[in-house]
Amino acid sequence: MPPDPPRLRHADLFGGFFIAGLSGFGGVLPFARRMMVERKRWLDDAEFADLFSLCQFLPGPNIVNLAAAFGARHRGVSGAFAAVTGLLAAPVVIVITLGLLFERYGHLPLVHHGIEGLAAAASGLILATALKIAGPSLRVPSSLAMVAIAFVLFAILHLKLPVVIALALPISLLLAARRIR
Repeated sequence: MPPDPPRLRHADLFGGFFIAGLSGFGGVLPFARRMMVERKRWLDDAEFADLFSLCQFLPGPNIVNLAAAFGARHRGVSGAFAAVTGLLAAPVVIVITLGLLFERYGHLPLVHHGIEGLAAAASGLILATALKIAGPSLRVPSSLAMVAIAFVLFAILHLKLPVVIALALPISLLLAARRIR
């Protein structure tokens, strides 16, 4: 079994998530993934996908859950606090500033067109990140089958998320158990 990676410092957690929060204002997940997997190599693709999958089941914003879980893994409660504070510091200031500006200039048509363009760009970022996160799953046939099953249950049949989880979990466990053998 490989040795545990070194624990990150509080400053590393705060700084890494601060840059992700600042870079990805409005859509942090792509930037957090790039920072954690590609730039700093704190996690590999599969580890990121596993941690993010876990965080999707927790209440609250997924990216905040991810920062808290990752920070806690390295420095406990104080690490979680450092990562979440880093993640949220810049966006909170930006949201307050933009809210004040929108209150003043929101009636202008140019502002509305700009917001529509930002929404389109955010959609593209989310789609690109979803494909990157799904990468490890798409390489394993049983995982690809689970992606297809979950997609059909949720996107086509419009089942509620708890129902999708209740149906997909036993199938996923069965497929994983067969893969381990």
